Amino acid sequence: MECTDSKCPIHGSLKTHGYSVEGIVVSDKLGKTIIVEHAYTTFLKKYERSLRKNSRVPAHNPPCMNAKVGDHVRISGTRRLSKTKAFVVTKVIKRGA
Repeated sequence: MECTDSKCPIHGSLKTHGYSVEGIVVSDKLGKTIIVEHAYTTFLKKYERSLRKNSRVPAHNPPCMNAKVGDHVRISGTRRLSKTKAFVVTKVIKRGA
């Protein structure tokens, strides 16, 4: 299968830069967009405790990657692709169940 998506970081002309993060795909109902959730910790100085948080990031899903719900993926920052998307899937690390 040949990828003809111009917004693909591998087969197209889209450049990635800066921030990259790994997470789990929690939704793939938006056409070529997926929602990736990743966990991180932040320190609360007042209470001297760490707090676990989740972040949900919309990312472009090229046809050659074809990430589905439950997959472990790596997303990288890129230019703004739409109102909400500024990330693109660069690698599917592990397929989900």
